Amino acid sequence: MRFRRPRLPRTRRGQRRLVQALMAACVLALLPATWLYVSTADRLRTTADAPRTEVAVVFGAGLWNGEPSPYLAHRLDAAARLYRAGRIRAVLVTGDNSREDYDEPDAMRAYLTRHGVPAGRIVSDYAGFDTWDSCVRAKKIFGVDRALLISQGFHIRRAVALCEAAGVASYGIGVDAKHDATWYYGGTREVFAAGKAALDAVFRPDPRFLGPKEPGVARALAAGR
Repeated sequence: MRFRRPRLPRTRRGQRRLVQALMAACVLALLPATWLYVSTADRLRTTADAPRTEVAVVFGAGLWNGEPSPYLAHRLDAAARLYRAGRIRAVLVTGDNSREDYDEPDAMRAYLTRHGVPAGRIVSDYAGFDTWDSCVRAKKIFGVDRALLISQGFHIRRAVALCEAAGVASYGIGVDAKHDATWYYGGTREVFAAGKAALDAVFRPDPRFLGPKEPGVARALAAGR
């Protein structure tokens, strides 16, 4: 079967319409990313000026041989610093545990305990399969109404926008990251992920797994009072 090459318009009018169509497509593609930047402009902080908040949410970012990847370790380090500084009282770690041999939340919990966060202050969400699922579950399953969100800078705006859409009043902590191939991949991916984020914010689908309410965050906050 032969495939014909698409023909470019030969008339000026046709060429002008093609350029206009391409420009319109580019504008539409960038609208979701623009929405993320505009809607979260005043919601970003650092570990130094983060407001005191009862709960921090740390999003999963992959494991290497069962241990947090360097990107995930940076997120967890920031959470541990916030806890030691008294700016948070509990940490909700949310990630993927869809397979028996892959458990992001337990690896995150173990890392935090090694870095000074008591186990009783850490709550695990084993069904945080993507950012929207994590935000919805933080609200509906764990009862989180306000939180500090911790991720890399290329992801934090999307996390804040989605958690706000899910009903969690949020501030984002974008931790530093080495500008390596993973960083550039993550930044590029966000341009496309912004489109899905906009759809999630508008249509608010149920997460892949919802399940019953869990008292883990309430218990963590009650501990030591």
